[in-house]
Amino acid sequence: MTLLFVFDMDDVLYDYDWRTRMESLTAITGHDLHELRRRWWISGMEWTAEAGDPSDPDEYLAMVTRIIGAEISREEWVRIRAEATHARPAALDAVRRAAELGRVALLTNNGILIHHHLHEVAPELVPIMGREHMHASAAFGARKPDPLVYERVLAHYGATAADTFFTDDRTENIDGAESIGITGHLYRDEAALLAAIESFAAEARAA
Repeated sequence: MTLLFVFDMDDVLYDYDWRTRMESLTAITGHDLHELRRRWWISGMEWTAEAGDPSDPDEYLAMVTRIIGAEISREEWVRIRAEATHARPAALDAVRRAAELGRVALLTNNGILIHHHLHEVAPELVPIMGREHMHASAAFGARKPDPLVYERVLAHYGATAADTFFTDDRTENIDGAESIGITGHLYRDEAALLAAIESFAAEARAA
């Protein structure tokens, strides 16, 4: 039996400073925060992208540049995202502990372009879990909290729901995982996360 521990990224393992990201995009596009939100999020584009459409990173970037009305390179897009993403050392320690107890993986709601660059956005995770275990939802063709994304993660790892632990800071994402039998933990702080990891592993060993 191999346990699988799946972690969300933003506001769990990393602080995500979206205002800094928007300021950088404002400087490039000339659009203020409200206009960027209208074009990007309120349009529903990003939610669709997080669910895997488009499935090609270059198509994603072309769609983004069209919607925000400004040219931006792939490197610049990734750099801006990375600069807004800051590791939480104690949370990463919890991932290290989970790696001693089983397999660890990342699952973040993001488009396919960021999926291919998570090792740059969250480089601290690479030595802990390896690039191949860092996933954006787009790679699975569904986004949290859709149960389908969790089912596809389990299939990818050949894991059972009973042997899988998932943590996220959003209640609806925990509910989606728990709906198929995964043990969920609603993230609030690093100490509680570490305790939940230890408890899950202990119960699995005792079963």
